[in-house]
Order: sequence, then C-alpha cells, then structure tokens
Amino acid sequence: MSGEATTGGGLTAATGVAGRYALALVALAEEVGALDHVEKDVVTLRDTLKGSADLQRLVRSPLFSIEDQLKGLEAVFGGAGLHQVTVNFLGVLTQNRRLSALGRIADSFFAILASKRGELAAEVTSAVALSEGQMEAVKGAIKQAYGRDIQLSAKVDPALIGGLVVRVGSRMIDNSIKTKLNNLKIAMKEVG
Repeated sequence: MSGEATTGGGLTAATGVAGRYALALVALAEEVGALDHVEKDVVTLRDTLKGSADLQRLVRSPLFSIEDQLKGLEAVFGGAGLHQVTVNFLGVLTQNRRLSALGRIADSFFAILASKRGELAAEVTSAVALSEGQMEAVKGAIKQAYGRDIQLSAKVDPALIGGLVVRVGSRMIDNSIKTKLNNLKIAMKEVG
C-alpha cells in the first residue's frame, strides 16, 4: 500500500485521511472495550457499501446534504444493531464530510487490526467473486510464502478479464489476463 507508516508499537497503518480515521476508531473502540463489536460493525458497513449502488451514491455524492446522509444512514443501518461507538463515528464522518472515505477507512481499520494481531493484511482482486474454497487456497498460499497468519479481503474488477492481483503490504503480484495482454501489446510494438 502506498503511503504506509509505522506508529507506536510497530503498528502499521495507512496514512492520510482514511488511516487517521481508522486509527481513531480502533483507539476509541479499545478504550470502551468494544473492539470486537465495532469490528463486526465495520464488516457490516463495508459489505453493505460494496453491495449497494444507492448507498455508494449517498456516501460519495457531495450533492446530498449532511441531514440527507444522516437520514439515509439511519434508514440503512438503523436496525443493524451497531454499537454506539460506530454510530457516533458515522456521525462524525458525515458532519466532517468524510463519508466518501468510508470504504478506505474500513480497509485501513482491518489492516490496523491485522497488524495488532500479528497477522498480515492482504487483498486479492479477481475478475469474478472467488468462492470460499478459492479464498482459502489464496490465503493458504500467502501464509505459506510469508509464514504468518493472513487477513484477506477480496475485491472484484471485471476489467481484469481473468487471473488475480494479490497485494500484500506494498508488494503486488499481478497475474491478471489484462496485464498479460497489455505486456504482449507492448512487446509487439517494440518488435515492429
């Protein structure tokens, strides 16, 4: 990940707005003894955001007022049983007009937790959603290569056509068909 920094205690986290908000959320959740609950909440937030184009528009569009965003969040997450820390955090993001960073904040949050737990955060991007078995296979291969437990997140990018892009920390392994075709195209131009 670009822009990584190490904070006290060997904790690695993304810098920038998303990293700062994620660090604050982890610290507050730990302070009130609700880290496990807040972690589940962030999974809910991330998964709901990924699965809803309407929610993505709500959090990303500057055309929605703060009041409209707060009402929208209440409508979507009101019955989700979110911890008060998470609810307050969403309120702060909305008031500060940082709700558009929610996806990046979630990614940073999980990277921070992985680091605190001695795990390695990794991300796999594929052209289609991977099955549970495929995710476990990728996780196992990364664990074998790095010798550490892995916290793996997945993204789908149909533009890859096929193959995988695996990112572990700042290292990226791109075995996508898109990249292979681009490399072939460049090689053909050099020959001609």
